[in-house]
Amino acid sequence: MTGVPQIRSPLGVIAGGGVLPFAVADSLSARGIIPILFALQGSCDPARVAGYRHHWLAMGAFGKLLRLLRAEGCQDLMFIGNLVRPSIAEMRLDWGALKVLPAVLAAYRGGDDHLLTGVGRLFERYGFRLLGLKQVAPDLLMPEGALTRARPDDRAQADIAKGRAVLAALSPFDIGQGCVVIDGHVVAVEDTGGTDSLLRRVAQLREERRLRTKTGRGVLVKAPKAGQDLRFDLPALGPTTIEGLIAAQLGGVAVVAGHTVVAEPQTMVASADRAALFITGLAP
Repeated sequence: MTGVPQIRSPLGVIAGGGVLPFAVADSLSARGIIPILFALQGSCDPARVAGYRHHWLAMGAFGKLLRLLRAEGCQDLMFIGNLVRPSIAEMRLDWGALKVLPAVLAAYRGGDDHLLTGVGRLFERYGFRLLGLKQVAPDLLMPEGALTRARPDDRAQADIAKGRAVLAALSPFDIGQGCVVIDGHVVAVEDTGGTDSLLRRVAQLREERRLRTKTGRGVLVKAPKAGQDLRFDLPALGPTTIEGLIAAQLGGVAVVAGHTVVAEPQTMVASADRAALFITGLAP
């Protein structure tokens, strides 16, 4: 973590869905930093979060969150985990949120990265320091090279190159961070449904025989958007991704090393090896 100020303990973890909030908390605890989870209702796993020091929050309870962060002594914080973007009407805005409503509305006028960056600026306005996974838990980031016994062949390498070019071209539109390329054809692009939805669409295309390519070919390519604030919403991999690849009958997944979160790596790699899939980290 060269060049990054020392993390101040305790650290506030604003926790969405999935396993990543708990992986981050465990990584922090192992290094003697106290994690305090601020669990988002409707997203964070109630059973898992019960094992950690935590507070529950409704979406939109900005004032309550500020009070809790200060009461717990959290000067540093981060966002991590899956989150379905709510509409303004669905959010339970408290008085603290209403005071900054113009800034919230401005943040909503764009894609997910624009929204998260706008919300991050709000916290900084109130004196908190927003950190990203690279600073907080770099051990959870994808390394460069293959993690699996299988390696991408020349055909897969060509698909990977095309996938990266497609994602780079889509970056200005803040749409998604993944696409599937099979034998040079762009089959599907990630949207607000996320990677799991993307892979389900590919599996459905196979079931409907609208994809006639051989099984075991094609690549899921994931990369952050150009200019993205890397403190928020990094691409992620985990066992569920491998399940989706198997259902979609693809050959593997390629992600940008150092810019992708890896959840439960041992389980993920074991599943990929059993299915003869490759998982590879690309040079940034």
